[in-house]
Amino acid sequence: MGCGQAPLDAIRSATTGAADLLRRQDRVGRAAPVCFADLVGVEGDPLADVSCLEHVRFVMKAGAVVRAPG
Repeated sequence: MGCGQAPLDAIRSATTGAADLLRRQDRVGRAAPVCFADLVGVEGDPLADVSCLEHVRFVMKAGAVVRAPG
């Protein structure tokens, strides 16, 4: 999943790196006030096993949960 990158580098590439490339780092790519706050929740530690990102438990978009377990 990480294309040979360390898990943290793969996550950064998909979040802050993508936001930088799109020149949207002021609103996306991080969890902070004034950002859109699109997040996924997974079971496990993606830094220990990045493949846990393939099994999303919930999705939050613009600060509201749009997919929850169940």
